[in-house]
Amino acid sequence: MRFTKPPLTIAQQLTKLRARSLTIGDPAAAEHCLRYVGYYRLSAYALVFQDCTQPGKPFRPGTTFEQVIDLYRFDRELRLLVLDAIERVEVAVRSALNNELCLRHGAHWFIDGAHFHAEFDHADFLDDLREEYRLASDGSGPERPHQEVFINHYYDKYGEPELPPSWMIFETFTINMVSRMYRNLASRPLRQALAATFGADESIFRGWLHTLSYVRNLCAHHARLWNRRLVIKFTVANKHRAVLDRGDTLYATAVVLRSLLHRVAPDTQWHWRLRELISRYPGLPLGAMGFPPNWQQQSFWDFPHTP
Repeated sequence: MRFTKPPLTIAQQLTKLRARSLTIGDPAAAEHCLRYVGYYRLSAYALVFQDCTQPGKPFRPGTTFEQVIDLYRFDRELRLLVLDAIERVEVAVRSALNNELCLRHGAHWFIDGAHFHAEFDHADFLDDLREEYRLASDGSGPERPHQEVFINHYYDKYGEPELPPSWMIFETFTINMVSRMYRNLASRPLRQALAATFGADESIFRGWLHTLSYVRNLCAHHARLWNRRLVIKFTVANKHRAVLDRGDTLYATAVVLRSLLHRVAPDTQWHWRLRELISRYPGLPLGAMGFPPNWQQQSFWDFPHTP
């Protein structure tokens, strides 16, 4: 089948929405949103208000453009809140992993391939680091400055080893790289000790890092999050089975982040901020996000008083 849909002007987009029975109270505001957010992007948020069993997917009676925009705004605020939590977790995992391995094996432990699984392409990993720090192939040092001052300072002062110490390189790692590093450590007891720092079993923690890396990328690239079914699912830990029955929802993301933040930032108000965000958008279909109706009453969330 050949794609033949023509592009529509903003005015035509408004006409199409009205033809599908969407109420547009402020046409100028709707036109502004269509121009600067985009019809196609908003269509992902409109879908939940449409009857997809009918030809043309009409909007359910009484649906307004403002409802669609509110859902879009909620999702944008949600992504920022989730990113904030992942940043705390990412920094904590970097620190714990770096501290443990440096104290056991020295500042440049990562140069020794013996610390990694045999199937891990250690040579390729080191090549990636050399490329990151713009090292010349002849061993003469960086070909041009790095964006981080502390990396440049290392090469201004030191010639060996060719790569900076662990605590420097970890500051340039993404959560995806941290996850990759963790799951490829050869020592299972070491992986288990690190996971225990975060209140999890090694296999559970390994999966959590992988999924958080995926969720972080969704947020960073402004993808829809609120009702997404995660392709890379969270593994449900035994201790969470009373509050969580599946690992592919926003609620699963919230449960894992709440659990990890309880370890790395015991005084965190993140769960309160999540509750406040949801309360500002009444009528949200919580079930589509995986939230059970009584989630706020569960002891796991611990809302004993107003913060």
